[in-house]
Amino acid sequence: MSEIDVDVSGRLAGRVALVIGGGQTPGETIGNGRATAVLLARAGASIVVADRHCDAAQETVDQITAEGGAASAAELEVTDDDQHRALVEGIVESHGRLDMLHNNVGVSIAGGDADALDLDPETFDRLWQINLKGAWMAARHAIPVMREQGSGSVVNISSMAARMAYPLVGYKTTKVAMLGLTENLAITNARYGVRVNVILPGLMNTPMAIEARVGQGTPRDEVVSGRDRQVPLGRKMGSAWDVAHASLFLHSDEARFITGVSLPVDGGRGLV
Repeated sequence: MSEIDVDVSGRLAGRVALVIGGGQTPGETIGNGRATAVLLARAGASIVVADRHCDAAQETVDQITAEGGAASAAELEVTDDDQHRALVEGIVESHGRLDMLHNNVGVSIAGGDADALDLDPETFDRLWQINLKGAWMAARHAIPVMREQGSGSVVNISSMAARMAYPLVGYKTTKVAMLGLTENLAITNARYGVRVNVILPGLMNTPMAIEARVGQGTPRDEVVSGRDRQVPLGRKMGSAWDVAHASLFLHSDEARFITGVSLPVDGGRGLV
């Protein structure tokens, strides 16, 4: 699906956003993290793009700066608490504030996820470290800055796998847990003016969703058409831009009275 033709300029002017997982898996389409970083920049925010692969983060930065936006790249291993601390401290030192935290990290097939009876304990632990603990560590360092400011927005990315049948136990359980983490952070930080929400993408035409399945040997057109058929709205998957626009809304002042919300972006598939 193509980009959404909407003028978002100025909606986030003067704000600073940390987008974790703002690079992406190589592929033919754009990923959720990259699209969100680009869109937040178009809305006027200064973006710090963090990713395990700094070259992927830099590619996102290059796209933003080519459009006239402000962005910088940072390497981050999401399972390392010291790196989270140093990253947030560096943002505050360089920008003077941190208004938005966007947690976009998640792995399933590419991380060795499997059926509950087949998954080994070490991989299960690793999936939880990446998919959930990393978001918690980011929040525990970013939210104190937002509390001090008296404002801030955190958006976590879960998945409709949290609410629907999904065969792989690591991804399923971590994405369910992300809803609980979001609700906990929302209620415990509301009095400080910090909002915390979570998006549940459905079937998306993104590199993470498509490339791993193609890599396992299924033809690309078969992967895409099979997923398209499952979507009630238009019989076509969504794109990363759909997730990005939902993210922009939740980070913006238009959502100033919204916290603790789990927002499906799934073309109605969760209703089937």
